[in-house]
Amino acid sequence: MTDAAELTPLDLAHAKMEAAPEEDAARLGFYGTLGASELFLLLDREAEGDRITPRVFDVESGQIVLVFDREARLAEFAGEIAPYAGMSGRVLVEMLAGQGIGLGVNLDVAPSAIILMPEAVDWLNEQLQHRPEEGEARPSEVRAPKGLPEALVEGLDGKLASAGGLADLAYLVGVTYADGRNGHLLAFVDAVPGAEPALARAVHEALIFSGLAAGELDVAFFPASDGIAPQLAKVGLRFDLPKPAERVQRAAPGMNPDAPPILR
Repeated sequence: MTDAAELTPLDLAHAKMEAAPEEDAARLGFYGTLGASELFLLLDREAEGDRITPRVFDVESGQIVLVFDREARLAEFAGEIAPYAGMSGRVLVEMLAGQGIGLGVNLDVAPSAIILMPEAVDWLNEQLQHRPEEGEARPSEVRAPKGLPEALVEGLDGKLASAGGLADLAYLVGVTYADGRNGHLLAFVDAVPGAEPALARAVHEALIFSGLAAGELDVAFFPASDGIAPQLAKVGLRFDLPKPAERVQRAAPGMNPDAPPILR
């Protein structure tokens, strides 16, 4: 079992959910963390190219596959060297959706151990498939953000912490547009070309998993040289995105989100 000093983001989100079982925000926060986490799926045998065969377990509620948020946890559960595929929670639930198979998370090896029924897997996939709408508008006025729920600010902080390397920073501001519409805007500065859809999706998910799916938060992208950048820095709530950590490149199936594995 994991020591307290080694608790993972999934452990912490699960503990928050368990401490407040009546709070929708805490439960949504756990699901959001699961979808954003890198997970390791226990396989029945080694992958064959992009085709994988998860090890399926029969439990009282039906059939489940097992995932762990650390490779060491998977090894601890298996008790031996075992084949696995690494992938994001998003890719995993998309792969399992509609299969009638549940998901066992960190079973027997971590405080975040939980079994998700097939209905929960399908629901999470549905939430993660939502896409933000695109539009074009430039603020005519920016000001300090006001009146936003703390859950949203915390959700953004968590989402952006996992988006390291996609942009330098972001500012949350209140805005007025040329047509007189007022709202709030999260402005990314110096986003990596091509990262805009992923960043917009991360913000959209922060809304959903903060319990604010009906809320509205615009997203925009500016280079640091844009004239609006000093205004954003002056009044905005700043989020610094972490620098990407160097990682060993692995060819394990599922590690490339653009080429998810195929169930056998």
